[in-house]
Amino acid sequence: MMFGTFVLAFTYYHINFQNGLSEGGFVGLALLGKYLLDVPPALSMILMDIPIFIAAFFLRGRKFIVNTLIASMAFSVLYDLCERFSPLHIDLGANLPLAALLSGLLTGFGAGLVIRSGGATGGDDILSLLISQWSGIKIGTVFILLDAVVLTISLLYLPFRETMYTVMAVLIAGKMITWTVHYGRREVAPRPVPYGVKKKTARA
Repeated sequence: MMFGTFVLAFTYYHINFQNGLSEGGFVGLALLGKYLLDVPPALSMILMDIPIFIAAFFLRGRKFIVNTLIASMAFSVLYDLCERFSPLHIDLGANLPLAALLSGLLTGFGAGLVIRSGGATGGDDILSLLISQWSGIKIGTVFILLDAVVLTISLLYLPFRETMYTVMAVLIAGKMITWTVHYGRREVAPRPVPYGVKKKTARA
């Protein structure tokens, strides 16, 4: 889980931030709130995270919440360390398709490792997991849909070119998350029950 968190922090700073790629998820919504309503992003993040964490506590359990808190704090620390001390500068401003490809592959891999280990890195990841669990839609697909909605709205204030390349990164990341979470795990689809036939239940 910690390795996945490191991959996320490294990529978000060295690929996304350094090359001007936009943000989806709750971060994107928080920035949108700042632009439209002048609400501090930190406050928006807290207000969005609290109900999601409460729901996850009851639906996913205490261990999941503990893992998520550890991953979230580790991400913040690692990102700050990259920002303060990393001498590495990956300039892909002239090749944003490559930046989007690397961002999608690496963030999808990192997020997938964290989810596979039984955690998440924030409220938007938790929301995607809960929707996936409730609807049966693949986790990566849910990530794509939520981020695409946020990024589309964010076109109100973000540059079109960078936003479109961020959408490209999100599409790649969604597929990568699904692959990482399920790689090596054999999933058996439930057999459909014929219409009119009731499932047998065990009697006490």
